[in-house]
Amino acid sequence: MTGKLYIKTFGCQMNEYDSSKMADVLAESHQLEITQVAEEADVLLLNTCSIREKAQEKVFHQLGRWKRWKDDKPNLVIGVGGCVASQEGDAIRRRAPYVDLIFGPQTLHRLPSMLNDVNKTRKPRIDISFPEIEKFDNLPAAKSDGPTAFVSIMEGCSKYCTFCVVPYTRGEEVSRPVDKVLTEIRGLALQGVREVNLLGQNVNAYQGDIDGEDQADLALLIHYVAAIEGIDRIRFTTSHPVEFSDSLIDAFAEVPELVSHLHLPVQSGSNRILSMMKRGHTVDEYKDKIKRLMEVRPHLSMSSDFIIGFPDEQESDFQDTMTLINDIGFDHSFSFIYSARPGTPASAFVDSVKAETKKERLKIVQDRLRELESQYSQKMLDSTQRVLVERVAQRQDGELAARTENNRVVNFVGDKALIGKFVDVYIIEAYSNSLRGKLLADSVIL
Repeated sequence: MTGKLYIKTFGCQMNEYDSSKMADVLAESHQLEITQVAEEADVLLLNTCSIREKAQEKVFHQLGRWKRWKDDKPNLVIGVGGCVASQEGDAIRRRAPYVDLIFGPQTLHRLPSMLNDVNKTRKPRIDISFPEIEKFDNLPAAKSDGPTAFVSIMEGCSKYCTFCVVPYTRGEEVSRPVDKVLTEIRGLALQGVREVNLLGQNVNAYQGDIDGEDQADLALLIHYVAAIEGIDRIRFTTSHPVEFSDSLIDAFAEVPELVSHLHLPVQSGSNRILSMMKRGHTVDEYKDKIKRLMEVRPHLSMSSDFIIGFPDEQESDFQDTMTLINDIGFDHSFSFIYSARPGTPASAFVDSVKAETKKERLKIVQDRLRELESQYSQKMLDSTQRVLVERVAQRQDGELAARTENNRVVNFVGDKALIGKFVDVYIIEAYSNSLRGKLLADSVIL
């Protein structure tokens, strides 16, 4: 089979990573060429996410549009993958019988055989099982089209926070062996990758086998990755405060390749709400870990996630969250109104918070977070930043787009030959979502 493949991705960076792997396996097995124009595709895939409100409705709305295309193009193959598929596979079959492929995050590597079966029998295939490490052992060699790359080092989560569906849709925590991770990163480095972002739903719970005899935690893995020639920046996401270990704090002191930026979701600044969420830590414990990090990395910038309007969130709970935000001074963060996810313990909680109150609180949080982010950008004015040049800028001819350690995009005038290089730029302007810089004449290009 040859033709074109279109993938629509919802959700997190892990889903973006998975979508790239779907494209890789189907390019290798069926010579399917990725397209950005859905109407011209022969295979349409939805990679879904259960985290956001009305996730299922968005899926069925999209499938409804695609069904009309299939009425005119009977051989069109439609597939649904990701967390909604894992959670609602049977419901998708009932409500959308025209869907040909239903697969979970752990079975995307089986897409070639599933597609073969569909093409042969014209009958739908469903596989939402949870094979452990098999997925990674059956993916093509990693490819990169730029100087940055995501590398999945583990899957699943075993924390079972009361609001979260991840343990039910992606399974328990399973870590890839150290040698498999390092082999993938070495291959990426040979392709010109300079920065890797280590991915996992609970990435700092990583426990990867070493030669079948020992295990490495995330901190040790970071040391190994930093030793790979060509890799000069390391990020990781997403972390859980409970397993932000002493060894990981030490890594920030010992590994210069580890960026001075950390995303560490806290979800709430109220101990009462944290207990209801089953987060396993207190506000003081969270702040203590950040304090210790700041001692070894004084210029570390922090970002986080906040759930607003959790069931029975009182005004005092909300004010505790605002206090935490002001005490830490987060650089950039994400905040959302709580919405119950089917099958989670919190979905059975009595939600006493009015929708209007939730919206008001969210606006207060987001206004303050934007204000802090703007203040941080303003502090970067008239500073010299070492940036990794990633690509040609999208909106201005002759400009390049680069990224700072604290994950801000910097646009500046420069030659395309600088893409994939580290350069020094002087920050001359600060905007809401980006910076503008000037390449220093004496910049050391690495």
